[in-house]
Amino acid sequence: MTGVRGHRAATDAFLAASAGGALHHAWLLAGPQGVGKATFAHAAALRLLAEAMTPGVLPAGLGVPADHRAARLTAAGSHPDLRVLRRLAKKDKEDELARSITVDQIRSLGPFLGTMPSLSSRRVIVIDAADDLERPGASNALLKSLEEPPAGTVFLLVSHAPGRLLPTIRSRCRLLRFEPLDDADMAAVLANALPDADADERAGLVRIGQGAPGRAIGYAGLDLGAIDSAVEAIGRDGDPALTRRTALARALSSKAAQPRYEAFLDRVPTVIARMTALRFGADLRAALDAYDEARGIAAAARSLSLDAQGTVYELTGIVARLASRDGGR
Repeated sequence: MTGVRGHRAATDAFLAASAGGALHHAWLLAGPQGVGKATFAHAAALRLLAEAMTPGVLPAGLGVPADHRAARLTAAGSHPDLRVLRRLAKKDKEDELARSITVDQIRSLGPFLGTMPSLSSRRVIVIDAADDLERPGASNALLKSLEEPPAGTVFLLVSHAPGRLLPTIRSRCRLLRFEPLDDADMAAVLANALPDADADERAGLVRIGQGAPGRAIGYAGLDLGAIDSAVEAIGRDGDPALTRRTALARALSSKAAQPRYEAFLDRVPTVIARMTALRFGADLRAALDAYDEARGIAAAARSLSLDAQGTVYELTGIVARLASRDGGR
């Protein structure tokens, strides 16, 4: 099993290149966050390593039997020919991740790349996500490896925003595009990932996830339907007495509510976007402006650690301004 759902075009292109002997040494897996790029990268890495160990033995497709030696080693995190680079936990706050993948992490690949692969002729490096590379140091260090890769080395770079990468990195990679999943694939992924969730919750997560199972799984158990309903009510009816905005701000501002608060930051622009569907002319322009404003505030709230209660109040105020004239302000 691969754990990969959908993405048939990307899978077929990758397998065709591998089978045809024209496997590029670097692949850029690009698409929206949460759609399954990292899942694909790990499945592809395992497939490449397993094929190199047992040529002509594996079944067709991207999957590798669980009892294959490469699969067992990868599952244990001990495959000697695989490296996965991602942001590390902070030394002083193990529950928080560092801001970037550092230049030292990229340089640590030196000994790995300077020796022959251990179990076959191939080794794989997964970078999840390349967007997190520290600039300019880590980006430039990676570029050197991409320019002169040792034989048998394959890089798999996950990117949610490839336009932000160095053009020289992009130019050395073959691009694979990943699109949001359809509802059927979303439902299948969530059924496997959240077996204890009831059908109604999974159905709600399919809708909220918008084709990104990683996002939907992160929302599980947060009762986002209640958050959406509260924000939609403010957008529909207004909040002239400020009671709804105040209640929501208080509910999402405690330390225990942090996961729901972070989800709220994602949901408000999405709810506003839905509100634009039935608007025209000046009303549409106001909704589009509100969407841009809400996205900016949500992004600033994350990067600057703005006060949660004040941020909720400010964002719901933007939504309240979109209420109909009869709904209040």
